[in-house]
Amino acid sequence: MVRRIDVTGASGIRLAAWEFADPPKTGPGRGGAKAGGSEQTPGVLLLHGLMGRASHWASTARWLAERHRAVALDQRGHGQSAKPPQTEYTRGAYVEDAEAALEELGLAPAVLIGHAMGALTAWQLAARRPDLVRGLVICDMRASALGAASQREWEEWFKSWPVPFATLADVRKWFGEDDPWVERPNTARGEFYAEVMAEHEDGWRPVFEPEQMLTSREAWVYDAHWEELAQVRCPTLVVRGLDGELGRAESQEMVRVLPDGRYAEVGDAGHLVHYDQPEAWRAAVEPFLDEVLR
Repeated sequence: MVRRIDVTGASGIRLAAWEFADPPKTGPGRGGAKAGGSEQTPGVLLLHGLMGRASHWASTARWLAERHRAVALDQRGHGQSAKPPQTEYTRGAYVEDAEAALEELGLAPAVLIGHAMGALTAWQLAARRPDLVRGLVICDMRASALGAASQREWEEWFKSWPVPFATLADVRKWFGEDDPWVERPNTARGEFYAEVMAEHEDGWRPVFEPEQMLTSREAWVYDAHWEELAQVRCPTLVVRGLDGELGRAESQEMVRVLPDGRYAEVGDAGHLVHYDQPEAWRAAVEPFLDEVLR
């Protein structure tokens, strides 16, 4: 079962939220928040990273749905959500969208699970609205500023994409093998990018606008976010892939800065931790969820 739910985000933008499995039935002993005197299934909101989409969380959402109500959000400019003008990709807009999703979907107080950009959105929302968030999972996202050189590298990287791709097989091969950013063949990476392509008359192109993605990432290229991280009061798990973008020293410093931080590391995984190693990802995250949502 895949079900789409439309959500109204900041400034009235239309967002697509997705459930990939039926949530468990409510009832005694399930734990979670109460509404109107009855037990509710604990809510989880999944936030993808830059260029991602809700479907990248499908496998995670399905095992979460065994005991929780798990909803994944296509964030603005991504997936099947609306793509507003260039000026509307601020940190505040992303956070307000997630806040609106929690409230409209009735998930709060929820656990937020975010990958990369989605993790930054999640901890900013947890700092801003602690009443909506009971737990947080940060997956491979740095709190430090990346620096202007990073933005220039991304601009050149987008220009290197051989779009349009003739077939999805070409997408998988380029992102999994031929992309100069790939250190060794990575099938999962190829599949990841195949999911964010749409077919046009001349071939396959990304569902997002690269310029909007560059605008979205400016907030962590030029700004650090340690102060907001320190304001997160709920239990928080920081997860990194052994070969990901978040280094061990920085991740452990993030755990130290968090008032209630924990740490997990997934071996043989790169930046796309939940996509590279789904079983190891589950093993790292599930015990934390059990503790927070029991």
